[in-house]
Amino acid sequence: MSALVLDAGAFVAVERDDRELLARLRVAQRHGMELRSTAIVVAQVWRDPQGRQARLARLLRSVDVRPVDDQAGRAAGVLIGQAGTQDPIDATLVLLARPGDHILTSDPQDIQRLVRAADRSVPVIRC
Repeated sequence: MSALVLDAGAFVAVERDDRELLARLRVAQRHGMELRSTAIVVAQVWRDPQGRQARLARLLRSVDVRPVDDQAGRAAGVLIGQAGTQDPIDATLVLLARPGDHILTSDPQDIQRLVRAADRSVPVIRC
């Protein structure tokens, strides 16, 4: 199954009630795409200790949130070295993406560099 791989920018847009992005996510799901991200991306956007980020919490119920383990961390480090970028969180998203997936990001330039360095055929979409 193909997926939309979400970076922090996508979650922030949802938290800010970006209706256009919410509609895009619903359409993607209706077309059989799953939503996927990493736990470290969730850490970038989750701030309320009482869990009152209602829009974000609702979205997260629909997202397959994957852990970042030692192996993924090392691979991300290698990838940012190859790409000449600095964000290991972005690198974990690129490594999470599979053929047929799309990465939804607020930072398409860095993600695109990582995609090229990883030699992946993954479309990058600005959110």
